[in-house]
Amino acid sequence: MTIHFTQTFDPHAFLDTFFSYSSAFVFGALIGAERQFRQRTAGLRTNALVALGAAAFVDLAERIDGDASAVRVIAYVVSGVGFLGAGVIMKDGPNIRGLNTAATLWCSAAIGACAGSDMIAEGALLTGFILVANTLLRVVVEWINRHQSSRIDHVDTE
Repeated sequence: MTIHFTQTFDPHAFLDTFFSYSSAFVFGALIGAERQFRQRTAGLRTNALVALGAAAFVDLAERIDGDASAVRVIAYVVSGVGFLGAGVIMKDGPNIRGLNTAATLWCSAAIGACAGSDMIAEGALLTGFILVANTLLRVVVEWINRHQSSRIDHVDTE
């Protein structure tokens, strides 16, 4: 009697999967750490899990049925995480909260898809862009808002 695992286990493919999962986890955790620091709804664990889950589904599809299946799975990940992101968007009167959190979750899934497709460098690049968008662009938004409100105040007094 043989165990099916012993016949199908490929150490090289396993190592490839290990690197895909590890990079997705680290990149998602970096994004999540920034969100956790800012006390957002979806923080460290959520972003790491979204990236890891996307990587696992894409890697699994690729290993079982090749690139065409991986592309189909990526499409499902995009829509599935979009549904997950919709759960963090809240309407509070005229204000809408959670859009950036939802977009960040969506981007964490893209990082995972990159990692699951063995595009580790692209996942790292995307992680950098997301961190810049959530940190440096915050300063730009605050500057624009500050100058816009002072311009409006100036117009009102004339």
